[in-house]
Amino acid sequence: MKKVIFFASSLLLLACGSTAQNSTNNKNYWQQKVDYTMDIDMDVKTYQYEGKQKLVYTNNSPDELNKVFYHLYFNAFQPNSQMDARLHTIEDPDKRMVESKGTVEQPFLESRIAKLSSSEIGYIKVNSLTQDGKTVSYETVGTILEVTLNKPIKPGKKATFVMDFKAQVPKQIRRSGRNSKEGVALSMTQWYPKMAEYDFEGWHTPPYIAREFHGVWGNFDVTLHIDKNYVVGGTGDLQNPQEVGHGYEDKNKSLKLPEGNKLIWKFKGKNIHDFTWAADPEYQHDIFKMDNGIDLHFLYKKTLDANFLENWKKLQPKTADLMTYFSNNIGPYPYKQYSVIQGGDGGMEYAQCTLITGKRSWGSLFGVTAHELAHNWFQFLLATNESKHPWMDEGFTTYISNKAENEILEKGKENPNLGSYSSYINLAISGKEKPLSTHADRYETNFAYGRGSYSKGSVFLGQLEYIIGSENVAKTLKKYYNDFAFKHPTPNDIKRTAEKVSGIHLDWYLNEWTQTTHTIDYGIKYVKNQEITIERIGAMPMPIDLEVVYTDGTKESFYIPLEIMRGAKTTDAKLLKDWGWAYPTYTFTASKSVKSVQIENGLMADVNPLNNTFSVE
Repeated sequence: MKKVIFFASSLLLLACGSTAQNSTNNKNYWQQKVDYTMDIDMDVKTYQYEGKQKLVYTNNSPDELNKVFYHLYFNAFQPNSQMDARLHTIEDPDKRMVESKGTVEQPFLESRIAKLSSSEIGYIKVNSLTQDGKTVSYETVGTILEVTLNKPIKPGKKATFVMDFKAQVPKQIRRSGRNSKEGVALSMTQWYPKMAEYDFEGWHTPPYIAREFHGVWGNFDVTLHIDKNYVVGGTGDLQNPQEVGHGYEDKNKSLKLPEGNKLIWKFKGKNIHDFTWAADPEYQHDIFKMDNGIDLHFLYKKTLDANFLENWKKLQPKTADLMTYFSNNIGPYPYKQYSVIQGGDGGMEYAQCTLITGKRSWGSLFGVTAHELAHNWFQFLLATNESKHPWMDEGFTTYISNKAENEILEKGKENPNLGSYSSYINLAISGKEKPLSTHADRYETNFAYGRGSYSKGSVFLGQLEYIIGSENVAKTLKKYYNDFAFKHPTPNDIKRTAEKVSGIHLDWYLNEWTQTTHTIDYGIKYVKNQEITIERIGAMPMPIDLEVVYTDGTKESFYIPLEIMRGAKTTDAKLLKDWGWAYPTYTFTASKSVKSVQIENGLMADVNPLNNTFSVE
């Protein structure tokens, strides 16, 4: 097995020693810090739990804060919530969240949230809250707790919030919940009052509509009291393995199980921005130890059919291969453990773990694990704001996980992301595309959100290989990680990173690809003897690679950079004069009489490849 250089301590210092806010040279960079201590008592019969939370909040901003805000995500799983309302208004609601009703002649979709009873809904009810020992005023508004402070938190100062709350786990509908379709008892994601992010853009407090998350880095100390028959896995490092057993304990040491009906699980997580756990009395727990000191935990129901159980065993060394691939091609994984857990309603990334459904074919199980594990770099180490820039997380994750699958499973695909190109082009010609700068909650269709965020986001990097070269994109990803891990990078940060690596100006590319729905369409307009004229039909400009076949049977490659690139990629093709984007056509003279011309359309997402070829009659 390949070894990964493991230097967690140096990476964990990045969050404290960061020097960038949209720029690696900005010495005024800052970000907030949170330290959670939580004690949770879970009743597995009622699916309710009592919580005590101590939160030390450090205001590293230059601003005086008069309010703070918490996310109460479970409140979304109630009739008439905004999440429920959205299911009634969006054109193509998530099939997991609705049920087919009506007749064959007049079918309709009904929200599953709208049908929840009082014992099935989710909620987080805050019973008391103090700031530095004094009661504060607060109001619950949907999935947000608005807190008016008694005393402003000045720049550089800390405040300690102590909260008592009671919560109920909703029936499994989306990501979180109890008793999933595969019978997993508890998928505990976004389950606690979570401090909202405050950064150079201000507070980030969107209501929870079922999209993604954003959070503040800090430390978590979580104590969980739960039925002794339940096996728990998730975020953080287990502190008391000999007191819980269930496969975590050192077999050379004796177990010291406490008396009573509940076990006490103690977890700590350092420098993370979320905490997730799952629990079930039928979990099989396996540990795969990597050569670099990382433990991979696998928790799945031991009652699965034999073929599914075989897939989960087969997955374990392959997950280690994935960990190695991402560490080598993005940057080292800085934690001591990662857990792959059966739960949730599909596949979803969380801090140091993922929840995935377990009744899958081998290819599906490996594929979803590859995607969700890659998220631990783009969403939990780099952590862009997924509500505002979902394409940077989902797209980049799709790009790198497709490459990892291709290498590890030896598929031999020339372009592992070809599916993303096809998916994007389908979106581009559908009439439903929205700019990637659209807020995740504001897409009119899930189709446009999914194809844009996953596929067009993936093509952003794939096509960047065409613009600056594949070697430069590989270098860009590593520099992006080194410069922006633990810093919530923005779109400008990936653009500037690629510019610094390649020396090519890319503002035009970021703007066209993410803030417009302009399409790429180039064609060969005409060929006469040695003269070739190319035309830009679509609104988006691109550099052009083309191959010319001469009448004597020889071939020659040409490269036409864009003028606004102020540079050119390294290529073996003949470099021609750059093309100013405002000119609709470009003419040049080849060295011999031309038989045919072909515009490269492998890594360039040309929506109409039919006009990329011209043959002289």
